[in-house]
Amino acid sequence: MRNAFWAALSMLLAACAVGPEYKAPAPPPHAQDPLVSTPSEVTSTEPLPDDWWRLYQDATLDSLVAEAFAANTDLKVAEANLGGARAILLAAQSARLPATAVSAGVEYGRSPVTDEILELTGRRPVTLWVYDALFDVSYEVDLFGHVKRSIESAQAGTEFARAQRDALRVTVAAETARSYGQLCALDEQLAVAHHSLEVVTHESEITAKRREAGGGSEYDVVRSQTLVEEVRAGIPPLEGQRRAAQFQIAALLGRTPSDLPGGLEDCERPPQLKDLLPAGDGVSLLKRRPDIRAADRRLAAAVAQIGVTTAELYPRITMGGFFGSVSSEFSELGTARGMAWGVGPSIAWTFPNQSGPRARVMQAQASAAAALSEFDSVVLTALKETAQALSTYASETRHRAALLSAQAKARRAYELAQFQFDAGAASHLDVLSSEERLVSADSAVALSDAAIVQDQVAVFKALGGGWRGEQTRAGAEPTRE
Repeated sequence: MRNAFWAALSMLLAACAVGPEYKAPAPPPHAQDPLVSTPSEVTSTEPLPDDWWRLYQDATLDSLVAEAFAANTDLKVAEANLGGARAILLAAQSARLPATAVSAGVEYGRSPVTDEILELTGRRPVTLWVYDALFDVSYEVDLFGHVKRSIESAQAGTEFARAQRDALRVTVAAETARSYGQLCALDEQLAVAHHSLEVVTHESEITAKRREAGGGSEYDVVRSQTLVEEVRAGIPPLEGQRRAAQFQIAALLGRTPSDLPGGLEDCERPPQLKDLLPAGDGVSLLKRRPDIRAADRRLAAAVAQIGVTTAELYPRITMGGFFGSVSSEFSELGTARGMAWGVGPSIAWTFPNQSGPRARVMQAQASAAAALSEFDSVVLTALKETAQALSTYASETRHRAALLSAQAKARRAYELAQFQFDAGAASHLDVLSSEERLVSADSAVALSDAAIVQDQVAVFKALGGGWRGEQTRAGAEPTRE
């Protein structure tokens, strides 16, 4: 019977909590429709694996992402912020329990209370030593939900910090893969550039020999030499970009530029997907993106804050008491003669001037309205980024297909020119010109390879993958959808 009484009382007090109850907002119209710009020739509706970088089947990339998750300094900041949010939640939850304090002290002098007691008993006030040892306890009776809403706000704040941490993990995974893909693409472009330099240098040498033999003009020689210098001039920028990509990877891994990770020299071309890119659908996108979850938790915290400020309009009742000993003689501490105790309620109420609390309620309501609009904005941005990334990827895929066709034709032309040269029907210069066009086609394909991997990483980032896989394998706490 007693347990039932306390359960009923708890339910009654909880039902008295003022302020609105949080309900997850509905996404904007058509937000859960199938994703647009998902061409079947390059994407599938299969669910996106959280560790999407493993789809490239590149051991170096896998190790880089794992190290970035473990050592990235921005992620360490996010983890520290999450720890701070959890501490705030623990502090808010502590208000459910009685507040207790133990104090002991000694004072010499005269106090108004002691003087009044002496006067009531017919004695004159005196200066004396006062010893005390007290145990104080107080408990807020949460009639209007001030404590309850404060805990809800702190809980939402903790989940918001966790979502921010997860969103940063998405960014770290994407940036690591992007930088690695860029590095590999630059290696491919450098190989093509060096081959191109060999071709035009050989062509320039043939042109110079023809001029010496009286079979050409000085204009032909100067033009070929100009082409050599132009091709040579394009190599240093690529080398500089390659070094910059290495330094970017080092920073993502929490390393200094002089402490580059191993394995970066072995990449000769960008990693490629072996299967279609799994894009999933709109519903899974909204559940997966951590920034959408962060916006939802920010809104939940704002709604709870309305309840916190509304509760300030009503009285706050606290039950308090103390027990201990107070005496002017140290030897009487702990005895019946020095015993002191008391118990009773206290009420604090901002009344009748409630302009300040009501203004804070209005401010909390405005913050909640802003958080709701921000939630819609985050959802729309997520859908926009995904549609843009998928569209760009599909376009570049078609572009690359056309370049591969042109590359195949240029290679066939080079083979025919070589065959004709061997048969005596074409000059060596004709062969070099064909090879130069082939190198140009190879360069275009290399640029497209670089764009493809960047576009793929942009799609994966827009889809919001990368924040759960490593945590689950490491045995970390599960995260609520």
